Amino acid sequence: MIESYLAAAIQMTSTADIEANLDQAYALIGIAVRRGARLVSLPENFAFLGLEAEKLALAPRIAEMSEKFLVSAARDWAVTLLGGGYPVLAEQTAKCYNTALLVGPEGQELGRYRKLHLFDVNLPDGNTYHESDSIVPGKDLVVVRSDTLGNLGLSVCYDLRFPELYRALSAAGAEVLLVPSAFTAFTGKDHWRVLLQARAIENTCYVIAAAQTGEHYPRRQTYGHAMIVDPWGNVLSDAGDTTGIAIGEINPMRLEAVRRQLPVLQHRQL
Repeated sequence: MIESYLAAAIQMTSTADIEANLDQAYALIGIAVRRGARLVSLPENFAFLGLEAEKLALAPRIAEMSEKFLVSAARDWAVTLLGGGYPVLAEQTAKCYNTALLVGPEGQELGRYRKLHLFDVNLPDGNTYHESDSIVPGKDLVVVRSDTLGNLGLSVCYDLRFPELYRALSAAGAEVLLVPSAFTAFTGKDHWRVLLQARAIENTCYVIAAAQTGEHYPRRQTYGHAMIVDPWGNVLSDAGDTTGIAIGEINPMRLEAVRRQLPVLQHRQL
C-alpha cells in the first residue's frame, strides 16, 4: 500500500518575463517542499503568460527554458514536479502543442501530455480567446503509474470541462487527477470550484489543481484558487486569490474507502 503524502498546487501570477516567472516558480516549489510536499504542480503558462503572437514567436525558447527548469528544479528539491502547459513546436506545422511535463526527483521524465481541448471562446465580458490560432491538440491520454504517489492522470485547464476525459483517465487507473490551469476570472468565479469537485466526485479521485491568479497583461485576468480536492469532493486546501500554495494530504486509504462506499466506477453501464 502506498503511504499518505502531501501534494502542492502552486499559484502564480506569470507574465511575459520568462526569467522572473521561473524565479517565482522556483521559490514557491521550495516553500512547498519545505512544508513536506512530495508532489508539486505548477500552473498552466507558468513560464510565460503573454500575448499569443509573442508566445508563438518565443516558443522554442520557452520550451527549452521550461524543460531545463523542470529537470533542474525537480533535482534540486528532490520532488516529483509537473509543469504545464508550455508551448512545444508541433511537427510539420507552425503551431505548438500545449505541453505538460512530469519530472521525477532525479530529473527523469515520467510523462508528457499534450492538451486535448483548445480554448476557443467568446465570453460575455468581451474577451475572446482562440487557442487554436497557435496550438494544435494532442491525441493521447496519459496516466503515469508511480509506486510512491499512485496513478497520476494528466490534463490541462480547459480539459476540465470535458468529463469524458476524466472518466477515461479513471478507467485507465488514475487515482490522482492533475489539472494545471490558467482559468479566466470571468468563468472561474462560477465554474472552477464546482467543476473540480465534480471531477473528483464522479471519478472518486483526488484532484490537484494549480492555478494562475491576478492580472497578467491588459484584459487578461485569471481566477486563482488553486485547490486540492479529495475523492468525496471536499476541498482540502484553497490558495485564495494571491500567489501561494494549496497543500493537502493524498491518502490512499481514504481513496480506497470512498471507492468501497461508492463503487461508481464498477457500476458504469456506458
